[in-house]
Amino acid sequence: MGKRMRSSLSQVSLDPQIEKFAKLGWKPFIPISGKPFIYYQLRVLAGLKIREACLVVGPEHLELRSYFDEVSRELGISISFAIQEKPLGTADAVYAARDFAGDDVFLVLNGDNFYPRDALDPVIRAEDHNSCYVGGFRLESLLSSGNFGPERVRSFAVMEVDDNLNLVRIIEKPENPGAYRTRYGVLVNMNLWRFSPAIFEACRRVKPHPIRGELELTAAVQLMIDEGLCGVKVIPLDSWVLDLTYSTDIEFIERALRRVLGEDLSP
Repeated sequence: MGKRMRSSLSQVSLDPQIEKFAKLGWKPFIPISGKPFIYYQLRVLAGLKIREACLVVGPEHLELRSYFDEVSRELGISISFAIQEKPLGTADAVYAARDFAGDDVFLVLNGDNFYPRDALDPVIRAEDHNSCYVGGFRLESLLSSGNFGPERVRSFAVMEVDDNLNLVRIIEKPENPGAYRTRYGVLVNMNLWRFSPAIFEACRRVKPHPIRGELELTAAVQLMIDEGLCGVKVIPLDSWVLDLTYSTDIEFIERALRRVLGEDLSP
């Protein structure tokens, strides 16, 4: 819904075309160097030999379909759409893509984040197709690059693991992330997942959060683990993420993508 994006608009002066999408709260589609933010993630995924992608969108986003038909041809990646009829939460968004995923394993990424190649590659290449996986971003690495400070980290989640890096518990929005240090460091959950179809049953059964009222993916994952539907292996990552939450993030992200993908952001 992009509430924080919309509420931060008074803090910066934006190009009218950028402001148009920021006012709508359509963060993945905000133009960065003339292309939607999510384009750059699709470009990296295509470079990692991902050949099918599904954008989970609201009904109002379908007007963008023709643009992504062009992106599909350009990048050599088939792009589908799944409709989340109402913004009920991240578990509901994943559940909306069940027909697209079918019986395959699949990645889940936030549309308003950018994950670099060195974060994606270990999750894609994990060999055990009977397990689910999640990237655990080491806190120190996350803070040293990208646009994360301590306050922003507290709006995500940290993870407890056992000695074999099996996910035990997810702690949402921790007041003090450092209190959850494991032998592998403080592992921050940035919603970089590789799931088996077992997640859909958990997403179907998860209950709304008692305070936020949303069907949250992390709660569905916890249900999946607790009920033995599928284990989740954590892959520690010395990597970073770009997070597009506020209008003040836009300029930083454009500069960062130029450094990562080259001064010319065109293909």
